[in-house]
Amino acid sequence: MEMLTSLLTTLLLTARDVIPIAVILFGFQLGVLKRPIANLRQVVLGFVYVIIGLSLFLVGLELALFPIGESMAEQLTSPEFIHPEAGAHAPTVWQDYLWVYIFAAAIGFSTTIAEPSLIAVAIKANEVSAGAIGVQGLRISVAIGVSFGIALGCFRIVVGDPIHYYIMAGYVIVVIQTFYAPKLIVPLAYDSGGVTTSTVTVPLVAALGLGLATNVDGRNPLIDGFGLIAFASLFPMISVMGYAQIVDKLNKRRSLKEQEDAL
Repeated sequence: MEMLTSLLTTLLLTARDVIPIAVILFGFQLGVLKRPIANLRQVVLGFVYVIIGLSLFLVGLELALFPIGESMAEQLTSPEFIHPEAGAHAPTVWQDYLWVYIFAAAIGFSTTIAEPSLIAVAIKANEVSAGAIGVQGLRISVAIGVSFGIALGCFRIVVGDPIHYYIMAGYVIVVIQTFYAPKLIVPLAYDSGGVTTSTVTVPLVAALGLGLATNVDGRNPLIDGFGLIAFASLFPMISVMGYAQIVDKLNKRRSLKEQEDAL
């Protein structure tokens, strides 16, 4: 009964959030463009599917991913796990949190691959580029960036470095890459940083950061626990442009070799 109530509540809240979008779209189509909506029945049915799908998705996250993510973050960062023999008050160094870095990288990669917004962007990029941008290639390159970024963010929390040093250095790399990466991929790389911080990734990453900052001596959860999302947004831009640069160089090398073989 409780689960049914939660599902109905989520359904109503999702409908409340989606209906204004439909009103704006229909309003502009009918009121501003003054043109009928093609396949109206199909469009309305699509909105119904969106509401039902999002509701089930959110309830599933609440029942499964959020609790286990918070539990894993709390257990992996607890002093008892870091030092099972020495006790809770033993001194720690950054190497002691190896499993935290591995878990952060794994959870960053897996949640990014599952992000609906990233899937949608990858599909559209593939369509617009006539297949030049692969769906799986883009998703994996973004996931690698998020994976590395969250692991590095956890390292920053453990050592206690100021976050702005990492962010400034990261954006310097992004600016430099912007001049050398293929122009086709630059806008998409910038957008890839935003689509990673969505429904699946944010709650799990935030729970990991807060759990880590709470259990590391000398860290303030409010100051040090947040900021992982910034890493998850920054490093996908680097990895996507890096992936495009590698592919571009390989293609040029292949073309050059084909020309030499033809001669």
